[in-house]
Amino acid sequence: MDDVKGPDTSKELERLVQTYQTQLRRLCCMILKDAHLAEDAVQETFIKVYRGMQTFRQESSEKTWLTRIAVNTCRDLMRSRWFRHVDLSVDIADLPEEACESSPEDTALLELVLRLPLKQREVVLLYYYQNMTMQEISETLHIAVSNISRRLESARKALRRQLEGGMEA
Repeated sequence: MDDVKGPDTSKELERLVQTYQTQLRRLCCMILKDAHLAEDAVQETFIKVYRGMQTFRQESSEKTWLTRIAVNTCRDLMRSRWFRHVDLSVDIADLPEEACESSPEDTALLELVLRLPLKQREVVLLYYYQNMTMQEISETLHIAVSNISRRLESARKALRRQLEGGMEA
């Protein structure tokens, strides 16, 4: 993004939207548990990206930068007072389509992931569903890699307990 200046900014933003929109929408939907709020969060994310393109220092990958903005936008939405009154029951069918179809087992596992506490859910989504490394997740969430590792392990244990308990939450 070195050449992001003036009229090229719109073209660069368009490229970023085309490249990352679906995966950010899916991530926001799984964090917020609401497809409509996720749409708002992604739009707000790209507004923030547009405003900050000139200052992007490339200390991280653009994927990490965009994901950090999206996660922080979701967190801001969740902190708002009216968010507490939103029905947080996302239907898996409302999630943006993936490149490949998922099996019933994958769908059941995703439903369990969506029930995890936010801190665990974030790292699971970023690690397994966004294919980010622990270092990228650390940069995205601004927490130590060791904390990422602990959260992932706690999430795995919680998911294992739920799966062994016959999918009961």
